[in-house]
Amino acid sequence: MGRNVRYFAFVNLYGCEIGDDCKIGAFVEIQEGVRIGRRCKISSHSFLCTGVTLGDDVFVGHGVMFTNDKHPRASIDGRPVTDEWELRETRVGDGASIGSNATILCGIEIGAGAMIGAGAVVTRDVPAGAVVVGNPARPLEGGARRRG
Repeated sequence: MGRNVRYFAFVNLYGCEIGDDCKIGAFVEIQEGVRIGRRCKISSHSFLCTGVTLGDDVFVGHGVMFTNDKHPRASIDGRPVTDEWELRETRVGDGASIGSNATILCGIEIGAGAMIGAGAVVTRDVPAGAVVVGNPARPLEGGARRRG
C-alpha cells in the first residue's frame, strides 16, 4: 500500500498493489494481483478483479465492474469449475476516466487519457484519448476526443 492512501468503510483489499495518494471509496473490492498506479480515485461499489492494471491518475466511477474470464461457468458437465479458466488481463492507461456503472470486459486495453461514458459496456480496445459510450461502447459521434 502506497503513502497517503485513503479508503473508506467496507473496502475489501487483498494481495493488490496500490500507489501513493489514491482514494478508494466504500464497498470497493480489489482482488489479488491488481496493480493501481499513483493518484487514482476508485469510487464506491466498484470491483477490480485479478488481472486488472490501472496506470497513474485513473478515475473509476461508482459501480464500475471489470471482468477477467471470457467464458465464466459455475460447472461443466456437472463438475464445479475451480481453476479451469483462462485469466484475461485488462490494462487502463494513465489519465483514463471510466464513468459510473460501466462494465469493462476482459482482455482489453484502454488507452491513456481515454474516457468511458457512464453505463458503457467496453468489449474492445479503446485508443488513447478516445471517448466511447453505449452498449457496446463505440466512439462518440463526431469523433470527439478528450481534452486535458
